[in-house]
Amino acid sequence: MSFYELPAEVVAPALLGATLEVGGRDGVTRRGRIVETEAYVGAHDLACHASKGRTARTEVMFGPAGRAYVYLVYGLHELFNVVTGAPDDPQAVLVRAVEPEAGTSGPDGHERGDGPGRLTRLLDIDRRLLGSPVDRPPLVLYAGAPPREVAVTPRVGVSYAGPEWAEATLRFVDAGSSHLSVSLARLGPSGYSSRGRRAPSRTPST
Repeated sequence: MSFYELPAEVVAPALLGATLEVGGRDGVTRRGRIVETEAYVGAHDLACHASKGRTARTEVMFGPAGRAYVYLVYGLHELFNVVTGAPDDPQAVLVRAVEPEAGTSGPDGHERGDGPGRLTRLLDIDRRLLGSPVDRPPLVLYAGAPPREVAVTPRVGVSYAGPEWAEATLRFVDAGSSHLSVSLARLGPSGYSSRGRRAPSRTPST
């Protein structure tokens, strides 16, 4: 079994500290250190796109693992995910923030990676990379040193999935990073922990 075939809830915190390297359309290679991820744990996860069924949009989530799932949200932002889990068990890890390598800027001069839309703009990630393996150019994830402290919080912006899924702590962050999409200070001391709350089972209560 490859690393990416593990459950999203396992892969997401393990990606913290990894380097995301992207070869841009302009020929420039850009890099950022991953500091924030979210796990989407399968078709039973009501915040996961696959909960709506197998569609043209979500086909890549059904396997194989270790490929890019890139989609457009609000007609504005491209978001980057890594497909995880076994074939036909559609799971993914959303990369929500990176710390840019020194001197890195996007094709339009954008310099921030503190959010899922900002990091794709910074690193020149769009749907041309949909389905691309994440272990070879133009899209490569390199292992890196893990953070000294990992904080675990609820995911951001998934209230539509209902309280059971909105409150499941499936967001993982480098607690020492200043490049997060939502700072730990904004959550308050009761908003995160070093362990978190387990996700609901595959048959969540209704």
